[in-house]
Parts: sequence; structure tokens; C-alpha cells
Amino acid sequence: MHAICRSRQYTSHESRAAAGSGPSGFEIIGRETKARRNARHRFFSFVLAVAFALLLLGPSPNLIAEDLRQPNPAVSPGRLGKEVNPFIGTGGVSYLCGNNHPGAGVPFGMMRLSPDTVSTLGARATNSSGYYYNDSRILGFSHTRLVGTGATDGGNFLVMPFAGDNTNLPWTGLYTTYSHDQERAFPGYYGVILPTLGITAELTATSRVGIHRYTFAKNHTPRILIAVTSALGKGKSKAGEVRILPNGEIEGSVQTFGTFSGRYGGLKTHFVARVSQPVRDFSIRSGVKETPSLTAATGDDLGVLLNFTAKDAPQAIELKLAISYVSIGNARANLEQEAGQRNFDQVLTQAVAQWEEKLGRMAIAGGTDRQRRIFRTALYRSLQMPTLFEDANGDYLGFDRKIHRAAGFHYYTDMSLWDTFRTTHPLYNLIARAEQRDMVVSLLTMAEQGGYLPRWPSGGGYTGSMFGSPADMVIAESYLKDIRDFDAESALRFMKKTALAPVPPGSPFSGRVGVEHYLKHEYCPADLMKKSVASTMEYCYADQSIARLAGALNHREDAELFRRHGGYYKNLWNPDTQFFQPRDSGKKFLDAFRPELLTYLDIGGKFTHAYVEGSAWQWRWGVPGDGAELIKLFKSREFFVAELERFFACSPAGVGLNPNAFYWHGNQPDIYAPYLFNDADRPDLTQKWVRWILETKYADGANGLDGNDDGGTLSAWYVFSSLGISPTAGTDRYQLVGPLWSRSEFKIGDKTLTILADNAAPDRPYIQKILLNDQPLDRYWIRHAEIAQGGTLRFQMAKEPSARR
Repeated sequence: MHAICRSRQYTSHESRAAAGSGPSGFEIIGRETKARRNARHRFFSFVLAVAFALLLLGPSPNLIAEDLRQPNPAVSPGRLGKEVNPFIGTGGVSYLCGNNHPGAGVPFGMMRLSPDTVSTLGARATNSSGYYYNDSRILGFSHTRLVGTGATDGGNFLVMPFAGDNTNLPWTGLYTTYSHDQERAFPGYYGVILPTLGITAELTATSRVGIHRYTFAKNHTPRILIAVTSALGKGKSKAGEVRILPNGEIEGSVQTFGTFSGRYGGLKTHFVARVSQPVRDFSIRSGVKETPSLTAATGDDLGVLLNFTAKDAPQAIELKLAISYVSIGNARANLEQEAGQRNFDQVLTQAVAQWEEKLGRMAIAGGTDRQRRIFRTALYRSLQMPTLFEDANGDYLGFDRKIHRAAGFHYYTDMSLWDTFRTTHPLYNLIARAEQRDMVVSLLTMAEQGGYLPRWPSGGGYTGSMFGSPADMVIAESYLKDIRDFDAESALRFMKKTALAPVPPGSPFSGRVGVEHYLKHEYCPADLMKKSVASTMEYCYADQSIARLAGALNHREDAELFRRHGGYYKNLWNPDTQFFQPRDSGKKFLDAFRPELLTYLDIGGKFTHAYVEGSAWQWRWGVPGDGAELIKLFKSREFFVAELERFFACSPAGVGLNPNAFYWHGNQPDIYAPYLFNDADRPDLTQKWVRWILETKYADGANGLDGNDDGGTLSAWYVFSSLGISPTAGTDRYQLVGPLWSRSEFKIGDKTLTILADNAAPDRPYIQKILLNDQPLDRYWIRHAEIAQGGTLRFQMAKEPSARR
């Protein structure tokens, strides 16, 4: 390992006073005990063993190739869709999986129609999106899921095609084998051959309707089973109801309790389905009893079986299934308006066109085929979620559990804000400004109905997931970047409501936990609350954003108040250890401190209870909006640079490796860290390490992401950094770095920004000169206002760092 990674000892006045395992009774912090090290090795050996077993038991890991064995070679992606590999981030070691899925949908669609898989050992939802690349069997095809998160939700209305006259029906899933060699996906389409069933399955979608096409072999009796009460993983669907109407339509509803929906009492989902061929006969199963010709049933375990007539030639049967979170009537209207008389190919053409428009919002030239494939897939992932939650007529289920109609905006939910405020929403501020405005209005609407700006809104309610108040950053940044067609004064009031007082008992939103202690002590005390360091850092980040919004709205007193609050993180800085450390209400730093220990490995949280999903090393850089002030806390600028470079040098190259206490790209608190070199007047090191991340922490196979994509967070990071600009979330600033592309271009509103990189090449990561609209730029950041009217940003690239750096 790099010499810079040699172990150091960190001590404090408190630890020197404590008895420990180090010499002279000092506690050596920053080193693991032998027992803890052995435990860590056993843990990761187990993880790797399980991962290896899954790889052995899973289907062929070959990447998708154009092949005559593929389903329906007649269908094709658009010009840009050809560069997307929807299987990126669907596999790898399960703990570090990107949790993406390869199924069919449209940008921000309510409908996410995808295969659900199961391993040979019977494990379900190893990937929380339902499809795990290493799994060996397909259960069926369900319609709803989150994208790239650690939350397993949805999985509604699992459809299972099969054939034959056997009476052993697969009510709980097909469990049929498949091969990646006989599987194909591109934006708007998924297809797979199920060889043991003699069926080709194809999927496409509109915003609210899933379209299935199942091609059955000749002389096989086609059968389609719809599991009304299905759910992903360990989720549950209850209180189901289903009816088969005289015109052949199937309709029904179910209450689903997943990771998030279960937290607010479940999410009721309605559906209407139609098939393209006459049904020969049907039956309904309720519990263990199957009843032929039964037209209606209720219960917690429901399914519908449709039987068709065999033919002496292959036959294709199309199934259209629309959903609504409002009513069955709205589901039917969604189906009629979006699919109506259109067949599978017509809907697919429409879906491809929608993706081509979104993917076409950014043009790139240069780079390698691999880089373009990763970029285009990353852009695709960035545009899958949040979820359009309103019906075609504008109706939606609000946070007050009442039905409302959106007027003048589209209503969105499923916002992984603690993640997406960092990269994904800043991307929308550039290339999806209308959608971003509607997302901001949606957040404010949730606050009006539920009382508070949400942190991780999903479906129809607050989930309580993660901590802090990241909606503050999302809304403030949008306003600072001239998205202003929303009630900013109301937004500021809601921000202050959360930032200045705890929520009342029984509130559906948890607020800023411990905010009363934060305000009283000017940091979160570790003896009064958990997550004390991480909470302090996140509250300060949000307060800095509130200050900027208040300043832009000319609320000077509020701006000054929150600027002061935004500096509270400094009160947890220990000058002896040069880390942010937990401190009790008496201002004493706690004795137990091991900065190289991850929260995941600290059983019981003795040493890491003050941090969240990371180590003290990773939270050391957690104030990207205040980089210059952060640097001042260190002994010297040179020491800051040396420690930050050590942080990267100690991180292993490669995707989906064991998490470590140093730079971990799949971890949110430190993904901004390489850009801090710019603040320290070492842009050459930003250029060096960003290029290293782009090349080693992303890949173009199933194991292509270094952890959860978290609603496109990691994907949007790649998009930005490969372009040569990266947002400082919650501000109007972008940091600059060497682009991968010789030319890129996108519109901000109706203005075009062109980014050029002269002499761009894999061995030329360093910037010699920057010109903005042909004028030399003597800094490595720009403000949004400088590019809002379009223009040209030109980089001159070289093999070696600039003399002026």
C-alpha cells in the first residue's frame, strides 16, 4: 500500500487519561485490536464467501451481446439508448449492490415493470429493486419498486406466464431458470426467453401502464397468473380485492406494507388489466382454495388465473395493467388514456422516444466506448426516480391521506433526498428544470399537508429514513439557480420550523432529532443523543443553505442567524486529534475514539455511535459548503492536503470492494471530498483523484457501482464529474475538474452551454488553462450565473499538472 497509508496514532487529553491497551496506559486510537481485526476479517471473509457462492449458483455472468438467442431481435433501442446498459448496478456483492433493475419504464414513471428474481438457495430481493443479476431463477414480473435504494418496497401484481394443462400451479412464483445470454434490455424495454416454459417474455411501459407480451410455443396452452397480493422481499400485501368483469377486464386493489410504506400504515394500490386474446376460462384463488369461474374475492392471499386456447402456431398475448394510488376508476382512465388501443410495439416506440428526448439533453463526443456506455447509463439512472405520483387526470394521494388534484404542476414522490440533494437534484437544476420546479412544489405541498418538509418522502407519507433536513438544500439551491416559480417565502418558513424547534410528540415527521440540544449547546452533545457528530454536520450543512436562501430573499436577520448556526460544526473539532469528535454536554471530548473504525463493524456502537454509515475519517470532510473554513481548522493547509490525500491513497481501487474507513465512493458523506483539494489550492489533486474515481469506481457490467445508487446519486456524480463540473450542493457554485470528453453540450433552459477539452485523452487528466467565453479563468470554480446564459467553457488538458496548479 502507498506509504502515506501507514498507521498513525491519534490521542487526545481524554484518551491519555484513560487506561487502555497502548503503552504507559495510553489508549491507542486509530489502530484495531487483534481481536477486532480478526472479527473484521471473519466478517468480510463470510461476505465474500456468500458472494462467491451466489456467483457460482447464479446464471451465466456473460454480458448481453447481440445474439440470435435473444428475445425478439426485431425491436431496437434509440440511437442514444444503444449506449445504455440497464444491467449496470444490478449485481455484485449483495451488500454493495447498486440495487438497480433492468426493467421497463419511462422517465420518472409510476410504472416500473421488471422481473423479480430468486436465488437457487431461495433468497428473494437480494437486490432491493427485486432483480439480482446473480440470481438463477425468475419468479415473475411485477410493476412497482424503488430504484437504487436500500429499501424494498412495491412488487405489486406479479404476473406469471406459463403453459400446459398441469394442475400444479405456480401461485407463489414461477421459479423458472433463465440465462443472461437470452435476456435483453434497453431504455423502455426488457425481454427474456424462459426456455423451460417455451415462452418469450417482453415488457414495456407508459408512465402508469405496464405492457406485457408473452409469446407461447405452438400447441402450448397459454396461461397467465396475476398474484394480486404480491410484494417484494419480506414485504406484505393485505386486504386484497379482485373482480373479473363481463368484458374480460380484471380489476382490484391491495394494501402493501414494504420497508417504507409500512411506516405510515401501508399504501393502497389499485389496478385494471386487459388481455389481447379471448380468455377460455378463469379461476380465482383465495388462500389455499382455487375456484373456477369465480368472479370476485377478497383476502390476504389472492390470485387470478387466465387460461387461453392453444394454437398450432406460436401466439403472442399482450397484457396491459394500469395502476393508480387513488381508485380503480382512475386506474382504468390511466389505461385508456396512455395505452388504449395501442399495441406493444406502438407503446414501445413511444417509450423509446421519451428516453431519447431525455438522454438527448446532454451530448458528448470523445472518450472510449466504455466511458460513453457508463455515462449514458448514469444519465439514464439519474432520470428514473423520483416518481410521478399523480394520475392522468392530476389526482394524487396526499400526505394528509386525502385525495387532491395537482393544478399547475406535476406531483412527485419517492425522493431519496439525503442522497439525491448532493448530485441528482443539482443535475435537474441544469437539464430538467421544469421537472425540478415541480419536485420543489411537491415538497412544499407535502409540507402543507403533513406539517413539515420531508426528508425521504415515499409513496403517500413520511418514512423517517436517514436524518437531517436535506429538503433545505434542494429548495435553496433551486432558488439560487433561478428556479423561482414556487413560494420561496413559504419554503423558508417551513425550513425555520424544523430548524428552530423539535417536532411535537406524535408528529408523522421526526424532524431534526435533538435540535433542542443543538441550539442550546451549539453542537449535538453525545451524552444526550446518538449520531451526535453526523447530526451536527448535517444540521450545519442545512443551516448554511437556509442562510443563503434567507439572504437571497432579503431576510437579513434570518440569514445572519443561520450563518452562525452553520458554523456550529467547528465546536466538535478536536485540535489534538484533528478530527470531528463526539463531545458531551459538559464540552468534554469522549475518550473512546477510533477514526479508522466503520460504524458497520463497531458492534454496539461504542466507538462510532456519533457517526452514521461511516467512520470519523469519512465525516472529517462533511462540510463541502464551507471548505475554506474547514481547512482553517487543520494545523496547516499543507497538513490538510496531506491528510486528504492519505484519505484517498488508503482507499482500494475497484468497484464493489469491502467498505473501508477511508474514501468509500458508495458513501454519501465523503463523495464531495476530492473537490476539497480545489479549496486548498491543490486543483491538481482534485484532477488526479476525480479521474481515479471515474476510472476505478465505475464499470460497465452488473457490478458497475460502488454501492447503492440511491435514486441516481452515484450515477449523477459520474455525469457531473465526467463533464468537468461538479455542484457544491445547496449553493450556486460548481467546482471544475478535467473533463473526460473532448466536447459536451447541454441546455440550461433554452441556453446552450458547450464544454470543450483541448487535447483530451486518458493520460491527460490535468488542466493547464481554463477559459470561460474565451476569457481566462483564474480559479477552479464558477457560479451558476456565469453559465446560466450558455456560452463556452474551455479546458486545455495536459499530462502533467500546471505550474500554477
